[in-house]
Amino acid sequence: MPPILTVESGDIISFPDTWSHFLNEMQPDVTIDTLAKLRVDNPGKGPHSIIGPIAVNKAEPGDVLEIRYQSIRPYEWGAVFNNPGSLGTGLLPQDYAQGQIKYVDLDLGAMTGKFMPNISIPLKPFQGTLGVAPPDGYFPPLSPGVISSVPPGPHAGNLDLSELSEGSTLYIPVWKPGALIYTGDSHAVQGDGEISLTALETRMKELRIQIILHKQENLAWPVAETDTHWIVIGLDKDLNAAMTLAARNAIKFLATRAKISELDAYALCSIAVSFRVTQVVDIVRGVHALIPKAIFAPDLRHEMTVV
Repeated sequence: MPPILTVESGDIISFPDTWSHFLNEMQPDVTIDTLAKLRVDNPGKGPHSIIGPIAVNKAEPGDVLEIRYQSIRPYEWGAVFNNPGSLGTGLLPQDYAQGQIKYVDLDLGAMTGKFMPNISIPLKPFQGTLGVAPPDGYFPPLSPGVISSVPPGPHAGNLDLSELSEGSTLYIPVWKPGALIYTGDSHAVQGDGEISLTALETRMKELRIQIILHKQENLAWPVAETDTHWIVIGLDKDLNAAMTLAARNAIKFLATRAKISELDAYALCSIAVSFRVTQVVDIVRGVHALIPKAIFAPDLRHEMTVV
């Protein structure tokens, strides 16, 4: 679809009322030096009536988008569900023929969700989906120019990576001119694996991100960063293959950024890096490698930038 907005590197985008897996189904507000800029010609329609990606000016294949998650504020409710087993979704459709939906009230002051009277879940809001237009041929198109938003890939998309909470950063390779950013799939919290099919699905009052364009960095796969970890991704329909890819990507990340041999990086991954199953319900399964920053001396840690 044509972009509904074009932004510059450094711009801050505020998405109001993000929904579940519906992507960019509203006009965002864009702030540049505290001035609103919305280049959308949409006469006679309300503020929630258009759908489409956000383009980044001068973004080209080979570039990298740095997405800084500045604010993620959910509403006061959420829901988790599994579909009827006949639909074949989730990890265990053969075990649970009956579907279920469970609503959860959220206490945003305490940042907890009341799952049951005696069970409360700490909240960690994040967007399950944020990505760009994917490379050609990564996944079969549904129709010419149309690809499913379910499987994540080298374009990021539906990563369902719970570490991408407020204050984190996601680096995404650009595959198409303009990058073409979509987001959605709002989550109040998720366990690694997301086995029933859903996280605690919710709606965000606001998602606010800053977009920074890095020219010709040639990153092959998305990489995330928090205050404490670098997070390297592996994705494949086969979970073993996803694990292998995550390991190879982590080894390459350590070898190039820490300037050590791949053999030493292989050993370091085995003793210091945690590999976790991101999700197993989005056609393409995910594994993420958590590389702790604390193991590196401050000078080296400062040099180990993603881009």
